[in-house]
Amino acid sequence: MSPELLFQSHLVLGYVAWLLCFRVYVWPRLKSMDPFEAQRAMATLHSFRFFGLVFILPGIVSPDLPASFAVFAAYGDFATGVLAMLALLTARIRPLFWSFVVAFNLVGATDLILDYYHAIQSDLPARAGEFGATYAIPIIYVPVLMITHVAAFYLLLRPQSKAARSYLSFRKS
Repeated sequence: MSPELLFQSHLVLGYVAWLLCFRVYVWPRLKSMDPFEAQRAMATLHSFRFFGLVFILPGIVSPDLPASFAVFAAYGDFATGVLAMLALLTARIRPLFWSFVVAFNLVGATDLILDYYHAIQSDLPARAGEFGATYAIPIIYVPVLMITHVAAFYLLLRPQSKAARSYLSFRKS
């Protein structure tokens, strides 16, 4: 099997496995949670995205990993991780928290979409071995990141029931 086909199969199966897990274990819990707590849980996951800087760490990835992919992915993940950490640090200042939640989700989702674009432009699936020790990141970690961005946007945009709005008003006072 070619490296390209292996990489693409791994990527698709990574999404399938995470979607199955998410649907059964994570999504029902997130939907039932207070919106603030649900977003805080997802921000916690994304706060580890500083790890994406590993794409530019010599000795971990191949020096032939295209810079057009590696540099953008590294700094996009780093920015998303910092924004998620800022959301967590500002949890007691709700307007600021919500601003950082929106920011880290917009930056993070855009980063992942553009990473896919850069990977395709540089024919990275055919050169997947150049990921070296970071191969698991796009296969295992990226799918759950993208899925949680979609979930976060859904939860941010869904209408709140009257009971939930009353509960949130009560909790803020």
